[in-house]
Amino acid sequence: MEEEKKVIELKSISQFFEMKNKKQHVLEDINFSISSGEFVCIVGPSGCGKSTLLKIASGIAKPTSGNVKIGERKLAMVFQNFALFPWLTVEENVAFGLKMSGVSESEIEKIVKTEIKNMGLSGVEKKHPKELSGGMKQRVGIARALAVNPDILFLDEPFSALDIFTAKKLRADLLSIWRERELTVVMVSHLVEEAVELADKIIVMSVSPGKIKKIISNNLSRPRNLRSDNFYRSVDEIEAAIHS
Repeated sequence: MEEEKKVIELKSISQFFEMKNKKQHVLEDINFSISSGEFVCIVGPSGCGKSTLLKIASGIAKPTSGNVKIGERKLAMVFQNFALFPWLTVEENVAFGLKMSGVSESEIEKIVKTEIKNMGLSGVEKKHPKELSGGMKQRVGIARALAVNPDILFLDEPFSALDIFTAKKLRADLLSIWRERELTVVMVSHLVEEAVELADKIIVMSVSPGKIKKIISNNLSRPRNLRSDNFYRSVDEIEAAIHS
């Protein structure tokens, strides 16, 4: 991989927490890099530290040891539980990051209007999160992340709380966003099929402590046929890696 194409590089990342005077190792010796424009999924069994790793990669959390190189790039995060402010309307939630960045009111108004339209939220701008379905809440979360025009988009199991049909539509929308905006995407998923559908590269983790078991390049052509033999073979390969 050419050095200039790397947008994220994790070197010797380890993480532990003190619990009852004992060290609980969550991650151990994590090393990988991600190129500009890649769509990467992190998969593995429950408790392997996927979400912790995502937080460290995005700078939300600090590792116990090791370092993360990202450089001067704009980052945004989409959370599993939506993480919307319940007292703010849809448009106010979408505008939140822009206001924190000191963007002018006129520019905020223009960007928010565009992202609300792009994410299919027209007509609910004045509603509060409690008035929205889970799918609409996650659309607000994605719109808020995209409003800051990120270079790298991090997503922590963004579709796991949604019904199967809503999740399917949002995955298609996410792929369109990734292509159109030429984003780098790093996503945690608990579904192997979802990772194979979306990702260029799949990082398979093991548990206790969380380590990288395997990094798999996903070379299936796009758009991906989710009923093809090649798709099922890829799913089987990753599941075998997880459970070996």
